[in-house]
Parts: sequence; structure tokens; C-alpha cells
Amino acid sequence: MSPFLLMSLPVNLIENELRTFETKFKDAISSNAPMLDRIMRYIVKRKGKQLRPMFVFLSARLCGEINDSTYRAASLVEVLHTATLMHDDVVDDSMERRGFFSAYALWKAKATVLIGDYLLAKGLLLSLDHSDYQILRILSDAVRKMSEGELLQLEKARNLNLREDIYYDIIRNKTASLVASACAAGAWSTTNDAQITEKLRAFGENAGVAFQIKDDLFDYGGDNVGKPTGNDIKEKKLTLPLIYTLNNVNKEIRRKIIFILKNEGNNKEKVKYVIDRVVECGGIKYSQQKMNDFKQKAIDILYQFPENPYRKGLEDLLNFVTDRKY
Repeated sequence: MSPFLLMSLPVNLIENELRTFETKFKDAISSNAPMLDRIMRYIVKRKGKQLRPMFVFLSARLCGEINDSTYRAASLVEVLHTATLMHDDVVDDSMERRGFFSAYALWKAKATVLIGDYLLAKGLLLSLDHSDYQILRILSDAVRKMSEGELLQLEKARNLNLREDIYYDIIRNKTASLVASACAAGAWSTTNDAQITEKLRAFGENAGVAFQIKDDLFDYGGDNVGKPTGNDIKEKKLTLPLIYTLNNVNKEIRRKIIFILKNEGNNKEKVKYVIDRVVECGGIKYSQQKMNDFKQKAIDILYQFPENPYRKGLEDLLNFVTDRKY
């Protein structure tokens, strides 16, 4: 059985395209330098669920026939995503990526940063060599937004005093922009139509925000998530459940939570205290509702397109990112 079919993802519609994409992606990041090629092969073997390429292919197929430009768009999305993960591992001092040693753990900071730079250059050349200028513009804008989102998060997280509207600004840029660009690039590759491309970009942005809120919820556990991890609390990351709680508890509890975040993030009992306060305050339920609100916005945009299997596929993919257990 295909490994794609084991994921409960709508890949039956694009399984052949995903197989072809795997080959094209490997070719896109290959190198004649032995060390670099070895690292690239290590990275390819440990790719994730390929959600972003799926958004590319389903968006493209919703609007027309998949072509070489679509494959290049999907490769560019995955190249850029992988490059940002390489840099993130260095910034976050992360030794693991998807349950395996990260490239940073194995090859250290200098090589990992250079790998990220190499991937960015390969992505640029992939588009420029084939004159995919609009797709390059779409994806370059996503990289700009991702960097701005990361910097805004760094700036605002220092004093642990973040408004909910700023949180949405951060995740629209940091996380949702790449999903939005994946949908837009797929649509453009088969239509060259700015209006259709913008609709699917907006669909992807709302899907990406819902995706990030779901990630936030993993930190706190629950019936629909699993055991709480507390990782974001340890890393002093301000997630939506925590922001809601900080804005809705009394001053004494707020001060205690902030003290724990700043000084006691590695103390399991203290992290449990924060998680318990978030649950008691309604931060989980509030965040789930907000996630569903963004999901519904995405569906409303999607339903502006005629009903067909690919619209259903995008809806299934949206359901997967909000209902997933991992």
C-alpha cells in the first residue's frame, strides 16, 4: 500500500503527481559536492507529510491541468520550507527534527546555515531558469513575511505581553504565508488568473492560521489532541491559549504565570500549573473556537468554486490539519 494512503490525507486524487514530485524535488536540490549531496539525501529521507506540496497540487487541479510549472511550484514551496527549517533549527538550538537528529545536530551551525542558503539559491534558480516569474514573486513574498513574522515574535515575546491581534499578525506571516503561497502558486500555474489566485491565497491563509492554532493546542493536550507537551511554555512562546489566559486572569495569577515562563519553564510542576490555569480559564475552548472560525472562513472561500473532487480534496486536507493528532 502506498505510504501516502496511510496518512488519512486526500492523496488518492494526486498520488501519481506526488510520486513524480518526489523525483523532481530530489533533482531540484541535488549537488555535485559530495558532502552537500549527502546532507541533501539525509534531509529528503526525513521529509514531513508534504502538506504544502499537496496544497499546491490540489489548488492547481481545482483550476486546471497540472503541468511542469506546477511541479516547479511544488518543488519551490518544499525547498523554501526546508530552508527555513534549517535556519530555525540553528536559531532554536534544536537537536531534533521529526523524531530524528536535525541537520544542525549532525553538521553544526555553520554547515546548517549554509545548507539553508544553498536551498534558497536552488529555489531561486529553479524558477528563474524556467521564467516562472510570478510564482517566484508569490513565494518570495512568503519568505519575506515569514522573516517579518519571526522578528515580530522575537520583539513582542520579550515582555510576555502580547495582544491577540498582534498574535494573528505574527502567525499570518510566520506560518500561514507559506500555505497561502502554496495555494496561490498552484492556482497561478494552471490559470495565470490573478483573481482566482488571490481567492486561493486567501483560502490558504485562513487554513494556515487554523493550522498554527492547532499546533498551539498540542502544548496543552486534551481529548482531541493527546498528552500535553508544554514545549511552547518551556520555550517562552506565547500561544493563543496562553495569550487568552494572561488577558483573562487576575493580576496575581498573571504575575505567577509570567514568572514561571521567564524563570521556571523547565520545572514540570510549574509547567503543569500553567497548563491547568489555561484549561480552567477557558483558553483551550476559546482557541478551538477561533481555529474553527478560521477553518470556516477557508471553507466559505473554497465553496466559491464549483463542486468537484479537488474542492473536496482541499476540504479534506483542511480537515486533516485541524483534526490531526500529531
